[in-house]
Amino acid sequence: MTDVRSTDWLTPAEAAGVQALAVAADEADGVSPLSEDGLLGLRGTTHRHLLSYADTGELAGYAYLSGTAGELVVHPKHRLRGHGTALIAATGPGERLFWAHGDEPSARAFAEKLGFARTRVLWQMRRPLADLPDVPLPDGVRVRAFEPGADDEAWLGVNSRAFAHHPEQGRWTREDLRLRFAEPWFDPAGFLLAVDPADGHLLGFHWTKIHPAEGADPAIGEIYVLGVDPGGHRRGLGAALSVAGLRHLAAQGLSHALLYVDESNTAAVALYRRLGFEIHSTDVQYHRPA
Repeated sequence: MTDVRSTDWLTPAEAAGVQALAVAADEADGVSPLSEDGLLGLRGTTHRHLLSYADTGELAGYAYLSGTAGELVVHPKHRLRGHGTALIAATGPGERLFWAHGDEPSARAFAEKLGFARTRVLWQMRRPLADLPDVPLPDGVRVRAFEPGADDEAWLGVNSRAFAHHPEQGRWTREDLRLRFAEPWFDPAGFLLAVDPADGHLLGFHWTKIHPAEGADPAIGEIYVLGVDPGGHRRGLGAALSVAGLRHLAAQGLSHALLYVDESNTAAVALYRRLGFEIHSTDVQYHRPA
């Protein structure tokens, strides 16, 4: 019988073990099995962690839940031995949402076997940072860098309104900001705020991120979060902020940029296609009803 342990807090050794497991899966599959939220959750108390062990005591599989949603990974050498099924069972009854990174037939078959159905598709899109279009800011708007501490509350307010219907992004809290401010990639100079110069009111933002080079893969920039306050919308601000952030990334010597967008977000997909982005990879979320 597969041994699964549930905990709300991982020891440093356990967190390191999960990270090593994720690296092994990434090397075998060519795609990281855990999102940024999953990795950040390894050192916090916001997730419920599930650890599956082989008979030898070696960590064979890992899953987490944040509310009803989560991710799951099994070490390549321990697959097809019941660890994935045991981890899902250990999450308990009720509604569940699990991400599969990469649209793989094996993940689809596993999900369907356990009563999950494909419910959401997330695209990673990319474009070169050469030949960026010229999209000026709307009149009465200026861009400045984010100031940690001073801009936190205003940004959280705009973020929640801009992503009111988004299942993850619109729920960010101060703790979500704090965790990211502590990350080595965080650079306030790349966190661009569009403000009304008359009163300093925050109108929108483009938070960029730089992923460092890894192995043969060069460093790459990201449109990390892009949002415009629906209550203070200025026509063309989203496109102008997109390009402003891409120009910032290009100025750091990067050659390409990526972003993540829901397939169903037709307005955002249309904007990014106009800006030259094309689909690079696909992630799928599977849903099991209550």
